[in-house]
This record gives sequence, C-alpha cells and structure tokens, in this order.
Amino acid sequence: MPQPPQDAEARRAVAPVICYPNQTLPRPAFRPDAAQRAQLHPVSSVTVPAREAACFHVRAGQIFRITCTDGPQVGDLNLWNAHDLHERFYSGKTRALHGSHVSNGDRLWSGFPTLRPMATITHDSLDWYGIDAYGGAVHDVIGTRCDPYTHMLLSQAPYHHCCHSNLTRALAAETGLSLAEAEAHVHDVLNVFMCTGFTRDTGQYFMKASPVRPGDHLEFFAEIDLLGALSACPGGDCGAEHSSDTAACHPLRVDVYDLPGGALEGWAEPPLNPYDRSHGTESGG
Repeated sequence: MPQPPQDAEARRAVAPVICYPNQTLPRPAFRPDAAQRAQLHPVSSVTVPAREAACFHVRAGQIFRITCTDGPQVGDLNLWNAHDLHERFYSGKTRALHGSHVSNGDRLWSGFPTLRPMATITHDSLDWYGIDAYGGAVHDVIGTRCDPYTHMLLSQAPYHHCCHSNLTRALAAETGLSLAEAEAHVHDVLNVFMCTGFTRDTGQYFMKASPVRPGDHLEFFAEIDLLGALSACPGGDCGAEHSSDTAACHPLRVDVYDLPGGALEGWAEPPLNPYDRSHGTESGG
C-alpha cells in the first residue's frame, strides 16, 4: 500500500456534494389523504408463496399494497409498463434520485428513454425504523436480487428458488414468454422490507434481520398501468442467508385497490421524459 501524501487528511476532509439535488423533481400530482385511504375499495389480491414469485396487474390510478402476513419476510419487486415490458423499473436511477432506501413520498422511476415515475410510495408502516446504528435501513434499491449465477460462483452448486429465478418463472408463466425471453426482462429490484446497508470498514453490502412483522405493509400509487412481479425471498427475513431451503420463509400478499370516486379528479398519467434523444446531433435518432 503506498504511503499517504502529506495532504491526505485535507483531501479526505473535502465536504461531499449531492449528485442529484432532487428539489426540482416533478412532485407527485396525487397522494391520497387519510380519508381517501380509509375508503379504498378492494379489487384483487394475490398471495405470493414462500420461495416463489407471483405476478399482479395494477391500472394507473389504483393503489397496490404489499403486506407481511404470517411472519418476517422480505420480498423482491419488479415492475413493468403493462403494455411494454421494455419500460421497467430502474433501481439505479431511483437510488440516485431518492437515496439507497425508499419510503413515503419517494417514487419508483423507469429506465431510459422514458425515465418517468411508475409508482409513488403512499404509506410505509416501517417508516419509523430510520437508519440504525449499523447504517442499516429498510426497503433498499442497492441490492440486485439473489440469483443462481452468483450462487454458483460462491457455492459451486445450483439453486433454483432464488429471487431471480422465481421472477423469471413467474413472468414467463404470466406472459407466455419462454424462460430465456422472460429472463431478459427481469431486472434489479426494490427489496421490500429488507434491512440493509454498507459496512463502515470494508464497504460491503450487508443484510440483517428485517424488522417487518405481520400486518406491516408498503403501499404504492400506480402512476401508469403496471405489471408487477414479487418474489418471497428464500432468505426469509434475511437475518442469516438469502438463498436457502432452511431459512424460515413466509408468504406475502399483494392487494390492489380502487380509490373512492372523484379522488383522481385533475390527475393525469406522467408523460414520457421530454428529452429529444438527439444526443448532441442535429437529427438525433
């Protein structure tokens, strides 16, 4: 290791600058108040079995809620435009705009070239958790999803009920795509209920037992028509491991609701990103 320069401490002491100040982001055009949330009308419900995934559909202007039902359980969430799988949730840009973990009022953004809000978080029963003494927080957009490829590298053995494979099977079954076609659309996730952070000494991604308990939920307002897929992670509460047939695992439930009549008056679906895609050329495209 090279010797530090004489001004090493001065270099380290330089104050950070936020990469993407988000004060100028378009604010949600609609967020339900307490009275509207109390009048939600149930439309559909999907139970996601432990160590499996399931798909669900949400129309623009509806609410969907992910609920812990039986015991502490983490879920991996993918979202797509219901009419075009190429428009999908972009966890990296969501992280850059809102932070490593998301909660009330934060939005889940789609990738390029659309880059628009797909869903807005309207209620988080774990919002109280904050950031703990280890630097851990809940609902992260830093982890990728447990997958069979990394598992093979680290354990030299196949594992087929990791979240990547669960989501692939669920999407293939829902859409009629082949496994290979569906896998290409599976993407980095929102880790619902997962408690994570980075170690201070090595900077490694860590997980710890989720604080979620039965009845806790994360709720979203759908900004566009959505196809969602949720995997009930084989790590259970992810307090010990995340690709396992021995961890205690539980189902999760996704409920879809209509808002009371008149609640959406004046609301409109977010437009596509207005960038002209010219990339510095005269004609673009």
